[in-house]
Amino acid sequence: MAEISVIVNGALGRVGAQVVISVAADPALKLTGAVDIKASGDKLPVPGKAQTVPLTTNLGTLLESCKADVLVDFSRPDAAMSAARLALKNGLHIVVGTTGLSDDNLKEIDKLARDYKRGAFVAANFAIGAVMMMHLAGIAARYFDNAEIIELHHDKKLDAPSGTALATARAMMKARGKPFVYPPTEKETLKGTRGGQNDGIAIHSVRMPGMVASQEVIFGTLGQTLTIRHDTFSRESFMPGVLLAVKEVGKRRGLVFGLDALLNLGE
Repeated sequence: MAEISVIVNGALGRVGAQVVISVAADPALKLTGAVDIKASGDKLPVPGKAQTVPLTTNLGTLLESCKADVLVDFSRPDAAMSAARLALKNGLHIVVGTTGLSDDNLKEIDKLARDYKRGAFVAANFAIGAVMMMHLAGIAARYFDNAEIIELHHDKKLDAPSGTALATARAMMKARGKPFVYPPTEKETLKGTRGGQNDGIAIHSVRMPGMVASQEVIFGTLGQTLTIRHDTFSRESFMPGVLLAVKEVGKRRGLVFGLDALLNLGE
């Protein structure tokens, strides 16, 4: 089987740098280029190999000289959309882990991917344990009226709540089929203490140095609670999911959303 050639957008970021390492180490993949707005040179050393690949701040320029099969994007929402449009139009499949994309963004990606007969994969979280947490939360949602989500991330995270928290809430709502019960608070002494509300689910965001990513979903009913929690201690935890998506996206057409679609998790 031929190697799958990969360009990483956001290659110097926290997750992007780990993607570079993981792609370079996988014998089925080949790192062929890297893009990052902070790039200061024009070459990126390939981890574990005595070679470099082109590094630039401009994806368009790179695509003129560098052929690839898949673009992996871990950047910012605006940059991710620009990269997705450009990559799909140039015949690449895309794997996007950037959070904060809107429903309209996803619809646009799906249309472009279908128009250009390419595959597009977008996920709020690539950690397999996090995907299982969301799946189990969807199952539990059918049996509880009250639920809250607490998500905890490092203090440099750009968005709140996290894409994983919002995706979890959507999955819970879909499974339940109606909003959760949101207990009214007569007096909120400190505004925002109850968090944001999504279909009756209160979502709380913690931002703290020393953390990577954690989330717990708490369900409650008379005399009991159920807590489903997932903790990420290293960005390496995302890599099996990212590599799986890179290897599978070329077999699809249009948008696939969520790693659960590749793990054959039933409803």
